[in-house]
Amino acid sequence: MRAVVQRVLEASVIVNGQVVGSIGRGLAVLIGIEQSDLPADREWMAEKIPNLRIFEDAAGKMNLSVMDMAQGATQPGILLVPNFTVAGDAKKGRRPSFDNAMRPEQSEAEFGRIVEAVRAAAGERVKVQTGVFRADMKVALVNDGPVTIWLDSK
Repeated sequence: MRAVVQRVLEASVIVNGQVVGSIGRGLAVLIGIEQSDLPADREWMAEKIPNLRIFEDAAGKMNLSVMDMAQGATQPGILLVPNFTVAGDAKKGRRPSFDNAMRPEQSEAEFGRIVEAVRAAAGERVKVQTGVFRADMKVALVNDGPVTIWLDSK
């Protein structure tokens, strides 16, 4: 399982002109699910995302997670967006291969499981929103920093 994690001031997903998910300060996460992913990959990712320390503390160092940000007055968020292209491979040639991406029939259920696992790990202190599986999504965000981290459960 792969994820592109971006620290954001705000992020949203629009499908058919309607906002289906939005957060203020927090993390926008594009999730790519691969054929070889196991429950251990999901568990690793669900623990890593809300606990990734990429927010600055009072000294200006990246020492705080989105969970730590939940101690303040505003509720931080995590916006999880299914994105099979994150599982793409562009090592050879000029056209990416998506052979490693899990087939849609299986990955839709797996995306639901990762969403529930992140919600459980984050608890009620962090707002968890999602995009819509297999929809034409318009993702908008204001990157903070910018800080962008690539995670791979392998």
